[in-house]
Amino acid sequence: MTVPTRTLLDGLELPVIGFGTYPLKGHDGVEAVRSAIDVGYRLIDTAYNYENEGSVGEAVRRSGVPRDELVLSSKLPGRYHRHDDAVRAVHESLFRARLDHWDLYLIHWPNPKQGLFVEAFATLLELQQAGLIRSVGVSNFLPEHLHALLDATGRVPSVNQVELHPYFVQREQRAADETLGVVTEAWSPLGRGSDVLEDPTVVEIARAHGVGPGEVILRWVTQLGAVPLPKAADPERQRRNLGVLSFTLSDDEVGAITALDRPDGRLQDQDPAEYEEF
Repeated sequence: MTVPTRTLLDGLELPVIGFGTYPLKGHDGVEAVRSAIDVGYRLIDTAYNYENEGSVGEAVRRSGVPRDELVLSSKLPGRYHRHDDAVRAVHESLFRARLDHWDLYLIHWPNPKQGLFVEAFATLLELQQAGLIRSVGVSNFLPEHLHALLDATGRVPSVNQVELHPYFVQREQRAADETLGVVTEAWSPLGRGSDVLEDPTVVEIARAHGVGPGEVILRWVTQLGAVPLPKAADPERQRRNLGVLSFTLSDDEVGAITALDRPDGRLQDQDPAEYEEF
C-alpha cells in the first residue's frame, strides 16, 4: 500500500500515518518493524529512551526498502538538553541505528522546570544545518513552549507529537499547532490502557463501516488533520491499521467521536507543564 504524504514547513514529505515502535526491541522488535515496512509503513517513530534505535536500524537494513523512501524519526531525552550533550546524543542515536542521518528528530519533552528546551531546539537546528537531521520537531510541547521557540530562534518545529485519542482530543493544542504551521502527530492514538476500543460510540461506527474500532479511531485522527502513530507487532493488525486510508467517516461520525473527550482524559496524567522525563 502506498501511503500519501503531506509537506512539512521545511519541505520534508511526511506520511499521513506512521508506525510507533515503543516498546518493541531486540529480535522481536526487528521483526515487527521489518514487517511494518513490508506492509507499507514509511514513517517509523522511535526515541533514544525507547532503547530500540538499533532494532529500528536493523529492521530498515533487512527490509530491502531503499533508505530514501523511509522517514525515520527519533527523540532527544530530557537529560541531554544542553548544547554539547544534545550533539553527543544525536551522534549516539545515529551510531546505535547505524544511520548517517535522521529524517526527523524531536525533543521528547520540554521539561520546562529545567528551562533548557530552547537551547536543545537551537542545537537541533545546528545539526540540521550539518546534515545529521533533515527536519526538527518536538513532542509534548504546549502552545507557550512553541511560542518560546519562535521568540528565541525565529523558527517553529515541523511537527509536535502529543497524546491524542478520543478521550483526550486536544482541541486547543491542535489549533495552536495549525496556526503556527506545525503538523500534529498523535502518540497512543488508540488510548493505550484505556477502554476506548470498547466505547459504544466507536464500536457502532466501526460496525457501520465494516471495520474494527481501532481503524475507526485512526481514521478519525487523520480526519482531524493529525498523523497517528499506532504500534502493532502482528502483521495482520499492521495491515488493518493501514486500511484507514480506504474509507471516510462522515462529519457526524467525526463529531460523535470527538464528543467523547474527557477533562481527565490524559492516560497517565502527564501534563507537559509539570511532567518531566529524563
